[in-house]
Amino acid sequence: MVRSQLAFPEAMTVLQQTIRENGYQVSRVQRIDIGLTRSGYKTDKYRVVFFGDLEEIRKLSDQHPELIAYLPLKIAIFAENDETILLSSSFKHLRTFYTSTDLLVSFDHWETDIQRILERVRTAE
Repeated sequence: MVRSQLAFPEAMTVLQQTIRENGYQVSRVQRIDIGLTRSGYKTDKYRVVFFGDLEEIRKLSDQHPELIAYLPLKIAIFAENDETILLSSSFKHLRTFYTSTDLLVSFDHWETDIQRILERVRTAE
């Protein structure tokens, strides 16, 4: 999780640009705030950005269908007062279930890239 001093629209732009710069495609942006507001929650701008490498996702989904819930990769982004907060899940909890070196390398790669993406948005001005 990181906090950015950027306003939500600017943080969203930097996030999507940085995702692309790291070799991924943004597959969709899902609005969460509408559903929360309808359920009675008070919320501001809230989105989940889904992204990944399409070929890699297809390959891993075929080889490990149980990972489909974790793919594509995702980063939640939401406004909180004058800041924007971004967060993503770690793959640490999945490591104990898999021994495949290729899959563990993918987990490492994703976590490194996600940290790089989050850090870029955090430090953007």
